[in-house]
Amino acid sequence: MSKLFLILSTIKYLKPIQIYYRLFYFVRNRFFKKSYSKKLSGNIIPLVWDDIIFSNHSYTKNKIFKFLNINQEFKSNIDWNYNCYGKLWVYNLNYFDFLNQKEMSSKEGIGLILNYIESDETLLDGKEPYPISLRGVNWIKFLSKYKVKNHLINQVLYNHYQILLKNLEYHLLGNHLLENGFSLLFGAYFFKDDIFYNKAIKIIYKELNEEVLEDGAHFELSPMYHQIILFRLLECIHLLNNNFWKNDELLIFLISKASMMLGWLDLVTFSDGSIPMVNDSAHGIAPNSKELFKYAEVLNLSYKTNTLGDSGYRKYNSEFYELFLDVGDIGPSYQSGHAHSDTFNFVLYVKGFPFIVDRGISTYESNSLRQIERGTKSHNTVEVHEIDQSEVWCGFRVGNRAKIISIAESDNSIKSTHNGYKKYDVFHSREWVMKSSSIVIKDTFNGENKLNKKAFFHLHPSVIKCSILGTKVLINDIEILFNGDIVSIEKKNYKYASGFNKQEDAILLEISFYKLLETQINI
Repeated sequence: MSKLFLILSTIKYLKPIQIYYRLFYFVRNRFFKKSYSKKLSGNIIPLVWDDIIFSNHSYTKNKIFKFLNINQEFKSNIDWNYNCYGKLWVYNLNYFDFLNQKEMSSKEGIGLILNYIESDETLLDGKEPYPISLRGVNWIKFLSKYKVKNHLINQVLYNHYQILLKNLEYHLLGNHLLENGFSLLFGAYFFKDDIFYNKAIKIIYKELNEEVLEDGAHFELSPMYHQIILFRLLECIHLLNNNFWKNDELLIFLISKASMMLGWLDLVTFSDGSIPMVNDSAHGIAPNSKELFKYAEVLNLSYKTNTLGDSGYRKYNSEFYELFLDVGDIGPSYQSGHAHSDTFNFVLYVKGFPFIVDRGISTYESNSLRQIERGTKSHNTVEVHEIDQSEVWCGFRVGNRAKIISIAESDNSIKSTHNGYKKYDVFHSREWVMKSSSIVIKDTFNGENKLNKKAFFHLHPSVIKCSILGTKVLINDIEILFNGDIVSIEKKNYKYASGFNKQEDAILLEISFYKLLETQINI
Protein backbone atom coordinates (compact mmCIF):
# COMPACT_ATOMS: atom_id res chain seq x y z
CA MET A 1 0.00 0.00 0.00
CA SER A 2 2.86 2.40 0.80
CA LYS A 3 4.27 1.80 -2.72
CA LEU A 4 0.87 2.68 -4.19
CA PHE A 5 0.76 5.95 -2.22
CA LEU A 6 4.30 6.71 -3.41
CA ILE A 7 3.28 6.18 -7.04
CA LEU A 8 0.17 8.33 -6.61
CA SER A 9 2.13 11.10 -4.90
CA THR A 10 4.46 11.09 -7.92
CA ILE A 11 1.83 10.95 -10.65
CA LYS A 12 -0.12 13.89 -9.21
CA TYR A 13 2.66 16.25 -10.28
CA LEU A 14 2.63 15.14 -13.94
CA LYS A 15 1.05 17.22 -16.68
CA PRO A 16 -1.93 15.69 -18.53
CA ILE A 17 0.10 15.66 -21.77
CA GLN A 18 2.70 13.42 -20.12
CA ILE A 19 0.10 10.89 -19.03
CA TYR A 20 -1.64 11.00 -22.41
CA TYR A 21 1.53 10.32 -24.40
CA ARG A 22 2.67 7.55 -22.07
CA LEU A 23 -0.60 5.74 -22.75
CA PHE A 24 -0.67 6.67 -26.45
CA TYR A 25 2.86 5.45 -27.17
CA PHE A 26 2.33 2.29 -25.13
CA VAL A 27 -0.80 1.30 -27.05
CA ARG A 28 0.44 2.38 -30.48
CA ASN A 29 3.87 0.75 -30.22
CA ARG A 30 2.51 -2.49 -28.80
CA PHE A 31 -0.47 -3.05 -31.07
CA PHE A 32 0.24 -1.09 -34.23
CA LYS A 33 3.40 -1.55 -36.25
CA LYS A 34 4.49 1.45 -38.25
CA SER A 35 7.09 1.85 -40.97
CA TYR A 36 9.23 4.96 -40.72
CA SER A 37 10.95 4.50 -44.07
CA LYS A 38 10.43 7.42 -46.40
CA LYS A 39 12.28 7.75 -49.67
CA LEU A 40 14.68 10.66 -49.74
CA SER A 41 14.66 12.44 -53.07
CA GLY A 42 17.11 14.96 -54.47
CA ASN A 43 20.71 15.66 -53.63
CA ILE A 44 21.67 16.67 -50.11
CA ILE A 45 24.24 19.43 -49.95
CA PRO A 46 26.22 19.37 -46.68
CA LEU A 47 25.90 22.39 -44.43
CA VAL A 48 28.62 24.91 -43.65
CA TRP A 49 30.08 23.69 -40.36
CA ASP A 50 33.27 23.88 -38.31
CA ASP A 51 33.65 22.60 -34.76
CA ILE A 52 34.30 25.14 -32.02
CA ILE A 53 34.13 22.70 -29.10
CA PHE A 54 35.33 19.17 -29.75
CA SER A 55 33.82 16.14 -28.04
CA ASN A 56 35.60 14.26 -25.26
CA HIS A 57 38.02 11.58 -26.44
CA SER A 58 35.87 8.44 -26.18
CA TYR A 59 37.00 6.33 -29.17
CA THR A 60 40.35 4.98 -30.23
CA LYS A 61 41.16 2.75 -33.16
CA ASN A 62 40.77 -1.00 -32.79
CA LYS A 63 37.15 -0.46 -31.71
CA ILE A 64 37.88 0.69 -28.16
CA PHE A 65 35.24 2.95 -26.60
CA LYS A 66 35.32 4.73 -23.25
CA PHE A 67 32.17 6.15 -21.72
CA LEU A 68 31.41 6.98 -18.09
CA ASN A 69 34.98 5.96 -17.16
CA ILE A 70 34.44 2.40 -18.46
CA ASN A 71 36.43 1.00 -21.40
CA GLN A 72 35.11 -1.62 -23.81
CA GLU A 73 36.98 -3.18 -26.71
CA PHE A 74 35.02 -4.99 -29.41
CA LYS A 75 37.21 -7.76 -30.77
CA SER A 76 35.14 -8.34 -33.90
CA ASN A 77 32.10 -6.36 -34.95
CA ILE A 78 30.83 -3.51 -32.79
CA ASP A 79 27.76 -4.48 -30.78
CA TRP A 80 25.73 -1.28 -30.85
CA ASN A 81 23.26 -2.83 -28.39
CA TYR A 82 25.97 -3.66 -25.83
CA ASN A 83 24.28 -3.22 -22.44
CA CYS A 84 26.63 -4.85 -19.92
CA TYR A 85 27.34 -1.46 -18.29
CA GLY A 86 23.79 -0.16 -18.09
CA LYS A 87 21.48 1.94 -20.23
CA LEU A 88 23.43 5.21 -20.02
CA TRP A 89 26.60 3.54 -21.35
CA VAL A 90 24.83 2.07 -24.39
CA TYR A 91 23.10 5.43 -24.89
CA ASN A 92 26.52 7.09 -25.08
CA LEU A 93 27.66 4.47 -27.58
CA ASN A 94 24.70 5.40 -29.77
CA TYR A 95 25.12 9.18 -29.44
CA PHE A 96 28.17 9.16 -31.76
CA ASP A 97 29.77 12.09 -29.92
CA PHE A 98 33.11 10.54 -30.85
CA LEU A 99 32.60 11.61 -34.47
CA ASN A 100 33.42 15.14 -33.37
CA GLN A 101 36.47 14.42 -31.25
CA LYS A 102 39.60 16.14 -32.45
CA GLU A 103 41.42 13.03 -33.70
CA MET A 104 38.56 11.61 -35.77
CA SER A 105 39.36 11.33 -39.49
CA SER A 106 36.81 11.40 -42.29
CA LYS A 107 37.60 7.81 -43.28
CA GLU A 108 37.35 6.47 -39.73
CA GLY A 109 34.10 8.31 -39.03
CA ILE A 110 32.41 7.18 -42.24
CA GLY A 111 33.47 3.62 -41.46
CA LEU A 112 31.82 3.78 -38.03
CA ILE A 113 28.61 5.22 -39.49
CA LEU A 114 28.44 2.50 -42.15
CA ASN A 115 29.12 -0.16 -39.52
CA TYR A 116 26.22 1.25 -37.53
CA ILE A 117 23.94 1.21 -40.57
CA GLU A 118 24.65 -2.51 -41.02
CA SER A 119 22.97 -3.04 -37.64
CA ASP A 120 20.06 -0.68 -38.35
CA GLU A 121 17.39 -3.40 -38.37
CA THR A 122 18.47 -4.80 -34.99
CA LEU A 123 19.10 -1.56 -33.09
CA LEU A 124 17.34 -1.28 -29.72
CA ASP A 125 18.28 1.71 -27.50
CA GLY A 126 19.67 3.51 -30.53
CA LYS A 127 16.18 3.82 -32.02
CA GLU A 128 14.83 5.68 -28.98
CA PRO A 129 14.12 9.40 -29.55
CA TYR A 130 16.78 10.80 -27.21
CA PRO A 131 19.79 8.98 -28.77
CA ILE A 132 18.34 9.64 -32.23
CA SER A 133 18.30 13.35 -31.36
CA LEU A 134 21.91 13.51 -30.22
CA ARG A 135 23.18 11.17 -32.93
CA GLY A 136 21.37 13.16 -35.62
CA VAL A 137 23.18 16.35 -34.64
CA ASN A 138 26.54 14.56 -34.47
CA TRP A 139 26.11 12.88 -37.85
CA ILE A 140 25.05 16.15 -39.50
CA LYS A 141 27.99 18.09 -38.02
CA PHE A 142 30.44 15.38 -39.13
CA LEU A 143 28.98 14.93 -42.63
CA SER A 144 28.95 18.69 -43.14
CA LYS A 145 32.44 19.32 -41.78
CA TYR A 146 33.95 16.76 -44.17
CA LYS A 147 31.51 17.51 -47.04
CA VAL A 148 30.44 13.86 -47.16
CA LYS A 149 27.86 13.03 -49.84
CA ASN A 150 26.61 9.51 -49.26
CA HIS A 151 23.04 8.67 -50.22
CA LEU A 152 22.84 5.56 -48.02
CA ILE A 153 23.91 7.49 -44.93
CA ASN A 154 21.54 10.34 -45.73
CA GLN A 155 18.65 7.92 -46.27
CA VAL A 156 19.16 6.15 -42.94
CA LEU A 157 19.56 9.47 -41.15
CA TYR A 158 16.35 10.72 -42.78
CA ASN A 159 14.50 7.57 -41.66
CA HIS A 160 15.73 8.06 -38.11
CA TYR A 161 14.36 11.58 -38.15
CA GLN A 162 10.99 10.14 -39.22
CA ILE A 163 11.09 7.96 -36.10
CA LEU A 164 11.93 10.98 -33.96
CA LEU A 165 9.15 13.07 -35.50
CA LYS A 166 6.54 10.46 -34.55
CA ASN A 167 7.98 9.68 -31.10
CA LEU A 168 8.75 13.06 -29.60
CA GLU A 169 9.25 12.87 -25.85
CA TYR A 170 6.09 14.63 -24.72
CA HIS A 171 5.77 11.97 -22.02
CA LEU A 172 8.97 13.32 -20.44
CA LEU A 173 9.10 17.00 -21.50
CA GLY A 174 12.02 18.99 -20.06
CA ASN A 175 15.49 18.67 -21.54
CA HIS A 176 14.53 15.54 -23.51
CA LEU A 177 11.86 17.29 -25.57
CA LEU A 178 14.09 20.34 -26.00
CA GLU A 179 16.89 18.10 -27.35
CA ASN A 180 14.32 16.63 -29.79
CA GLY A 181 13.55 20.16 -30.98
CA PHE A 182 17.20 21.18 -31.34
CA SER A 183 17.92 18.04 -33.35
CA LEU A 184 14.92 18.56 -35.63
CA LEU A 185 16.28 22.04 -36.35
CA PHE A 186 19.57 20.51 -37.51
CA GLY A 187 17.64 17.92 -39.53
CA ALA A 188 15.48 20.63 -41.08
CA TYR A 189 18.47 22.63 -42.27
CA PHE A 190 20.34 19.55 -43.51
CA PHE A 191 17.40 18.12 -45.49
CA LYS A 192 15.69 21.46 -46.20
CA ASP A 193 12.57 19.94 -44.68
CA ASP A 194 9.74 22.29 -43.70
CA ILE A 195 7.92 19.63 -41.66
CA PHE A 196 10.99 19.15 -39.45
CA TYR A 197 11.45 22.92 -39.25
CA ASN A 198 7.89 23.76 -38.23
CA LYS A 199 7.88 21.12 -35.51
CA ALA A 200 11.35 22.19 -34.33
CA ILE A 201 10.50 25.87 -33.87
CA LYS A 202 7.23 25.03 -32.14
CA ILE A 203 9.10 22.94 -29.58
CA ILE A 204 12.05 25.31 -29.23
CA TYR A 205 10.00 28.45 -28.66
CA LYS A 206 7.69 26.82 -26.14
CA GLU A 207 10.33 24.89 -24.24
CA LEU A 208 12.95 27.62 -24.03
CA ASN A 209 10.35 30.10 -22.81
CA GLU A 210 9.45 27.65 -20.06
CA GLU A 211 12.80 26.03 -19.36
CA VAL A 212 14.96 29.16 -19.07
CA LEU A 213 14.00 30.88 -15.83
CA GLU A 214 14.00 34.62 -15.27
CA ASP A 215 17.46 34.53 -13.66
CA GLY A 216 18.79 32.51 -16.62
CA ALA A 217 18.93 29.05 -15.02
CA HIS A 218 17.74 25.93 -16.78
CA PHE A 219 14.65 24.91 -14.84
CA GLU A 220 15.82 21.39 -13.98
CA LEU A 221 18.32 23.13 -11.69
CA SER A 222 21.31 20.95 -12.56
CA PRO A 223 24.36 23.08 -13.46
CA MET A 224 25.63 20.23 -15.65
CA TYR A 225 22.42 20.07 -17.68
CA HIS A 226 22.48 23.85 -17.84
CA GLN A 227 25.87 23.58 -19.55
CA ILE A 228 24.61 20.86 -21.90
CA ILE A 229 21.51 22.82 -22.97
CA LEU A 230 23.54 26.02 -23.33
CA PHE A 231 26.03 24.17 -25.54
CA ARG A 232 23.23 22.91 -27.78
CA LEU A 233 21.78 26.42 -27.91
CA LEU A 234 25.14 27.81 -29.03
CA GLU A 235 25.36 25.05 -31.65
CA CYS A 236 21.99 26.11 -33.04
CA ILE A 237 23.10 29.75 -33.19
CA HIS A 238 26.27 28.61 -34.98
CA LEU A 239 24.11 26.61 -37.41
CA LEU A 240 21.87 29.57 -38.28
CA ASN A 241 24.76 32.01 -38.50
CA ASN A 242 26.49 29.95 -41.18
CA ASN A 243 23.58 28.51 -43.16
CA PHE A 244 21.01 30.86 -44.66
CA TRP A 245 17.77 29.05 -45.37
CA LYS A 246 14.96 30.54 -43.34
CA ASN A 247 14.44 34.26 -42.85
CA ASP A 248 12.73 34.61 -39.49
CA GLU A 249 13.33 35.80 -35.94
CA LEU A 250 14.47 32.45 -34.53
CA LEU A 251 18.11 33.50 -34.39
CA ILE A 252 17.29 36.60 -32.34
CA PHE A 253 15.25 34.47 -29.95
CA LEU A 254 18.03 31.89 -29.52
CA ILE A 255 20.61 34.61 -28.86
CA SER A 256 18.42 36.18 -26.16
CA LYS A 257 18.05 32.86 -24.33
CA ALA A 258 21.74 32.02 -24.68
CA SER A 259 22.66 35.40 -23.19
CA MET A 260 20.46 34.72 -20.16
CA MET A 261 21.98 31.27 -19.66
CA LEU A 262 25.52 32.60 -20.03
CA GLY A 263 24.82 35.22 -17.36
CA TRP A 264 23.57 32.59 -14.90
CA LEU A 265 26.50 30.29 -15.60
CA ASP A 266 28.92 33.14 -14.99
CA LEU A 267 27.36 33.75 -11.58
CA VAL A 268 27.48 30.14 -10.34
CA THR A 269 30.86 29.10 -11.76
CA PHE A 270 33.59 29.01 -9.13
CA SER A 271 36.88 30.84 -9.58
CA ASP A 272 38.65 27.60 -10.56
CA GLY A 273 36.18 27.16 -13.46
CA SER A 274 34.16 24.34 -11.89
CA ILE A 275 30.44 24.25 -11.18
CA PRO A 276 28.52 23.05 -8.10
CA MET A 277 27.92 19.32 -8.53
CA VAL A 278 24.28 19.46 -7.44
CA ASN A 279 21.17 17.77 -8.83
CA ASP A 280 22.65 15.09 -11.10
CA SER A 281 25.72 17.05 -12.05
CA ALA A 282 28.81 14.95 -12.76
CA HIS A 283 32.41 15.60 -13.69
CA GLY A 284 33.57 15.17 -17.28
CA ILE A 285 30.21 15.12 -19.07
CA ALA A 286 29.29 18.62 -20.26
CA PRO A 287 31.51 21.23 -21.92
CA ASN A 288 33.01 23.27 -19.10
CA SER A 289 32.24 26.92 -18.43
CA LYS A 290 35.50 28.17 -19.94
CA GLU A 291 34.76 26.36 -23.22
CA LEU A 292 31.21 27.71 -23.32
CA PHE A 293 32.27 31.29 -22.71
CA LYS A 294 34.89 30.91 -25.43
CA TYR A 295 32.25 29.54 -27.81
CA ALA A 296 30.03 32.53 -27.05
CA GLU A 297 32.96 34.86 -27.74
CA VAL A 298 33.55 33.22 -31.13
CA LEU A 299 29.85 33.75 -31.91
CA ASN A 300 30.15 37.40 -30.80
CA LEU A 301 27.54 36.91 -28.09
CA SER A 302 27.39 39.26 -25.15
CA TYR A 303 25.67 38.75 -21.81
CA LYS A 304 25.01 40.55 -18.55
CA THR A 305 25.17 39.01 -15.10
CA ASN A 306 21.93 39.63 -13.31
CA THR A 307 21.14 38.33 -9.83
CA LEU A 308 20.23 34.80 -8.80
CA GLY A 309 16.53 34.55 -8.13
CA ASP A 310 13.84 32.07 -9.14
CA SER A 311 16.30 29.18 -9.56
CA GLY A 312 16.44 29.13 -5.76
CA TYR A 313 20.22 29.27 -5.82
CA ARG A 314 22.36 31.99 -4.27
CA LYS A 315 26.11 32.62 -4.37
CA TYR A 316 28.17 34.83 -2.08
CA ASN A 317 31.79 35.77 -2.67
CA SER A 318 34.34 37.27 -0.31
CA GLU A 319 38.09 37.66 -0.44
CA PHE A 320 38.43 34.28 1.27
CA TYR A 321 35.54 32.11 0.13
CA GLU A 322 32.78 31.35 -2.39
CA LEU A 323 29.50 30.04 -0.98
CA PHE A 324 26.81 28.45 -3.17
CA LEU A 325 23.52 27.54 -1.49
CA ASP A 326 20.05 26.25 -2.28
CA VAL A 327 16.87 27.82 -0.89
CA GLY A 328 14.55 26.73 -3.70
CA ASP A 329 11.96 24.09 -4.44
CA ILE A 330 12.51 21.00 -6.51
CA GLY A 331 11.87 22.04 -10.06
CA PRO A 332 10.11 21.61 -12.30
CA SER A 333 7.42 19.73 -10.39
CA TYR A 334 6.39 17.59 -13.40
CA GLN A 335 9.96 16.67 -14.42
CA SER A 336 12.03 16.05 -11.31
CA GLY A 337 14.08 13.11 -12.58
CA HIS A 338 17.37 14.90 -11.90
CA ALA A 339 16.33 16.38 -8.55
CA HIS A 340 17.81 15.38 -5.20
CA SER A 341 16.46 15.60 -1.67
CA ASP A 342 18.79 18.48 -0.88
CA THR A 343 16.87 21.54 0.30
CA PHE A 344 19.22 23.97 2.11
CA ASN A 345 22.26 22.22 0.68
CA PHE A 346 25.41 24.33 0.20
CA VAL A 347 28.89 24.15 -1.34
CA LEU A 348 31.86 26.10 0.02
CA TYR A 349 35.14 26.92 -1.72
CA VAL A 350 37.93 28.42 0.39
CA LYS A 351 40.69 30.49 -1.24
CA GLY A 352 39.83 29.06 -4.65
CA PHE A 353 39.74 25.39 -3.60
CA PRO A 354 36.78 23.08 -2.85
CA PHE A 355 36.26 22.57 0.89
CA ILE A 356 32.66 21.52 1.67
CA VAL A 357 31.20 19.85 -1.40
CA ASP A 358 28.17 18.05 -2.76
CA ARG A 359 28.72 14.30 -2.89
CA GLY A 360 27.78 14.24 -6.58
CA ILE A 361 26.61 11.23 -8.57
CA SER A 362 28.39 8.16 -9.90
CA THR A 363 25.49 6.25 -11.46
CA TYR A 364 22.16 6.60 -13.24
CA GLU A 365 21.19 2.99 -12.59
CA SER A 366 18.10 2.46 -10.42
CA ASN A 367 19.98 0.86 -7.55
CA SER A 368 20.78 1.45 -3.89
CA LEU A 369 23.79 3.65 -4.70
CA ARG A 370 21.65 5.97 -6.82
CA GLN A 371 19.14 6.14 -3.96
CA ILE A 372 21.89 7.04 -1.50
CA GLU A 373 23.42 9.70 -3.74
CA ARG A 374 20.05 11.42 -4.21
CA GLY A 375 19.13 11.20 -0.52
CA THR A 376 19.26 13.94 2.11
CA LYS A 377 22.20 12.49 4.03
CA SER A 378 24.39 12.82 0.92
CA HIS A 379 24.02 16.62 1.02
CA ASN A 380 25.09 19.42 3.34
CA THR A 381 21.76 19.87 5.04
CA VAL A 382 19.72 18.34 7.87
CA GLU A 383 17.91 14.99 7.97
CA VAL A 384 15.11 14.30 10.46
CA HIS A 385 14.40 10.83 11.88
CA GLU A 386 16.58 9.27 9.13
CA ILE A 387 13.94 10.21 6.53
CA ASP A 388 14.54 12.15 3.31
CA GLN A 389 13.06 15.65 3.04
CA SER A 390 11.68 14.71 -0.40
CA GLU A 391 10.66 11.21 -1.47
CA VAL A 392 13.29 10.35 -4.08
CA TRP A 393 12.84 6.83 -5.41
CA CYS A 394 13.28 4.47 -8.37
CA GLY A 395 16.23 6.29 -9.92
CA PHE A 396 14.38 9.27 -11.41
CA ARG A 397 11.20 9.66 -9.39
CA VAL A 398 10.13 12.05 -6.64
CA GLY A 399 6.92 11.67 -4.62
CA ASN A 400 6.02 14.21 -1.94
CA ARG A 401 8.66 16.90 -1.82
CA ALA A 402 9.88 19.69 0.45
CA LYS A 403 8.46 23.12 -0.32
CA ILE A 404 9.89 26.49 0.68
CA ILE A 405 7.29 28.24 2.84
CA SER A 406 9.22 31.39 3.74
CA ILE A 407 12.34 33.26 2.72
CA ALA A 408 13.94 36.53 3.79
CA GLU A 409 17.28 37.88 2.64
CA SER A 410 19.57 40.87 2.80
CA ASP A 411 22.97 41.62 1.30
CA ASN A 412 24.83 39.33 3.69
CA SER A 413 22.19 36.99 5.11
CA ILE A 414 19.38 34.69 4.07
CA LYS A 415 16.87 32.70 6.09
CA SER A 416 14.35 30.18 4.79
CA THR A 417 11.97 27.48 6.01
CA HIS A 418 10.82 24.28 4.30
CA ASN A 419 8.03 21.82 5.11
CA GLY A 420 9.64 18.54 4.06
CA TYR A 421 8.93 17.03 7.48
CA LYS A 422 5.43 18.37 8.01
CA LYS A 423 4.06 14.86 8.58
CA TYR A 424 5.99 14.98 11.88
CA ASP A 425 4.72 18.50 12.52
CA VAL A 426 8.32 19.67 12.11
CA PHE A 427 9.53 22.63 10.03
CA HIS A 428 13.19 23.26 9.35
CA SER A 429 14.57 26.79 9.19
CA ARG A 430 18.14 27.54 8.13
CA GLU A 431 19.83 30.92 8.25
CA TRP A 432 23.18 31.84 6.72
CA VAL A 433 25.04 34.97 7.82
CA MET A 434 28.06 35.81 5.66
CA LYS A 435 30.96 37.88 6.97
CA SER A 436 34.29 38.64 5.30
CA SER A 437 36.17 35.68 6.81
CA SER A 438 33.45 33.63 8.48
CA ILE A 439 30.05 32.04 7.84
CA VAL A 440 27.41 31.32 10.48
CA ILE A 441 24.73 28.72 9.72
CA LYS A 442 21.83 28.42 12.16
CA ASP A 443 19.44 25.44 11.98
CA THR A 444 16.25 25.59 14.05
CA PHE A 445 13.17 23.39 14.36
CA ASN A 446 9.76 24.37 15.69
CA GLY A 447 7.81 22.83 18.57
CA GLU A 448 8.83 20.37 21.29
CA ASN A 449 9.43 17.46 18.98
CA LYS A 450 12.36 15.35 20.19
CA LEU A 451 13.02 13.55 16.91
CA ASN A 452 16.75 13.27 16.29
CA LYS A 453 18.20 15.59 13.65
CA LYS A 454 21.47 15.08 11.81
CA ALA A 455 23.41 17.77 9.98
CA PHE A 456 25.98 16.68 7.40
CA PHE A 457 29.12 18.40 6.14
CA HIS A 458 30.88 16.60 3.27
CA LEU A 459 34.54 17.55 2.98
CA HIS A 460 36.38 17.42 -0.33
CA PRO A 461 38.72 14.39 -0.77
CA SER A 462 41.71 16.76 -0.69
CA VAL A 463 40.93 17.37 3.00
CA ILE A 464 42.77 14.59 4.81
CA LYS A 465 43.31 16.03 8.29
CA CYS A 466 40.34 16.71 10.53
CA SER A 467 40.48 16.90 14.34
CA ILE A 468 37.46 17.02 16.69
CA LEU A 469 38.15 18.82 19.98
CA GLY A 470 34.89 18.87 21.93
CA THR A 471 32.53 21.10 19.94
CA LYS A 472 35.37 22.45 17.79
CA VAL A 473 36.63 20.93 14.56
CA LEU A 474 40.03 21.89 13.15
CA ILE A 475 40.74 21.35 9.46
CA ASN A 476 44.16 22.73 8.52
CA ASP A 477 43.83 26.46 9.28
CA ILE A 478 40.02 26.43 9.20
CA GLU A 479 38.03 26.27 12.44
CA ILE A 480 34.41 25.07 12.68
CA LEU A 481 32.56 25.74 15.94
CA PHE A 482 29.29 23.98 16.81
CA ASN A 483 26.80 25.17 19.43
CA GLY A 484 23.26 24.13 20.41
CA ASP A 485 21.56 21.10 21.94
CA ILE A 486 24.13 18.77 20.42
CA VAL A 487 24.04 15.02 21.02
CA SER A 488 27.23 14.04 19.19
CA ILE A 489 29.84 15.17 16.65
CA GLU A 490 31.31 12.35 14.60
CA LYS A 491 33.85 12.03 11.83
CA LYS A 492 32.86 9.43 9.24
CA ASN A 493 33.87 8.36 5.76
CA TYR A 494 31.87 8.68 2.55
CA LYS A 495 32.40 8.07 -1.16
CA TYR A 496 32.82 11.26 -3.18
CA ALA A 497 31.70 10.85 -6.80
CA SER A 498 34.50 12.20 -8.99
CA GLY A 499 32.68 11.01 -12.11
CA PHE A 500 30.38 8.27 -13.31
CA ASN A 501 31.57 4.90 -11.94
CA LYS A 502 34.37 6.71 -10.12
CA GLN A 503 34.54 7.37 -6.38
CA GLU A 504 37.08 8.65 -3.87
CA ASP A 505 37.26 8.27 -0.09
CA ALA A 506 36.48 11.46 1.80
CA ILE A 507 35.58 12.70 5.28
CA LEU A 508 32.07 13.48 6.49
CA LEU A 509 31.12 15.38 9.64
CA GLU A 510 27.83 14.23 11.16
CA ILE A 511 26.30 16.29 13.97
CA SER A 512 23.31 14.91 15.88
CA PHE A 513 21.10 17.43 17.71
CA TYR A 514 17.48 18.13 18.67
CA LYS A 515 16.15 21.63 17.99
CA LEU A 516 19.07 24.00 17.50
CA LEU A 517 22.45 23.85 15.82
CA GLU A 518 24.68 26.85 15.18
CA THR A 519 27.68 26.30 12.96
CA GLN A 520 30.40 28.93 12.63
CA ILE A 521 33.05 28.43 9.95
CA ASN A 522 36.09 30.63 10.56
CA ILE A 523 38.41 30.94 7.57
